[in-house]
Amino acid sequence: QVQLVESGGGLVQAGGSLRLSCVASGRTFSSYAMGWFRQAPGKEREFVAALRWSGGNTYYADSVKGRFTISRDNAKNTVYLQMNSLKPEDTAVYYCAAQAAGRILYKNYEYDYWGQGTQVTVSS
Repeated sequence: QVQLVESGGGLVQAGGSLRLSCVASGRTFSSYAMGWFRQAPGKEREFVAALRWSGGNTYYADSVKGRFTISRDNAKNTVYLQMNSLKPEDTAVYYCAAQAAGRILYKNYEYDYWGQGTQVTVSS
């Protein structure tokens, strides 16, 4: 059974930083793609960043490019989202997701497994 467990959310002032973690278990993920999504109140869940466990390029939404960095630690089965220069509009619940076919996809319905989410609140 696949489990994705996020952590690292919290309250931070604008301009601050947070690092989110997603620990994956229950399967060998070497062929998977992993994504981070976020959902603000009253809005649809949106793509933030993605990568493949096997390596290669990283992918970002335009709204976070240059501020957020997605990375992975294969030995720990963990994917990270380093968030710098945070803005109030980054406030949302952040979700980790796994995609079994290993394709970099941008729609939430294209991912197979999801974590429970972690709240990020950026105050102005």
